[in-house]
Amino acid sequence: MDSKEILKVVVEAADSKRAEDIVALDVSKISYLADYFVIMQADSERQVKAIVDNIEEEVEKAGIDIKQIEGKSSGNWILIDLRDVVVHVFKSETRGFYNLEKLWADAPLVEVNDWITE
Repeated sequence: MDSKEILKVVVEAADSKRAEDIVALDVSKISYLADYFVIMQADSERQVKAIVDNIEEEVEKAGIDIKQIEGKSSGNWILIDLRDVVVHVFKSETRGFYNLEKLWADAPLVEVNDWITE
């Protein structure tokens, strides 16, 4: 499975648990860390954890290896490392504080709206 297909699985899994403001950045030309960073948020720690649990379940179903999950005990910012795709699930105010989109402003946005239901 290529990184774009992994990205699709992640976005659809997050959206099905009502993740808000899902943004995908193509960092392949500016970082050796991954091809894509996915950033999203939820209003509560409980919702952040539910989103992460669903992403974890769906990527495992798709046969995607999870390299590591960080921050799962806190629920403010959980990072899921899928090697080529790195997922950041934030509590809303934590996302605003760290502002990763600004930090990675040189990375082009990836169109993910086709994978998100309204």
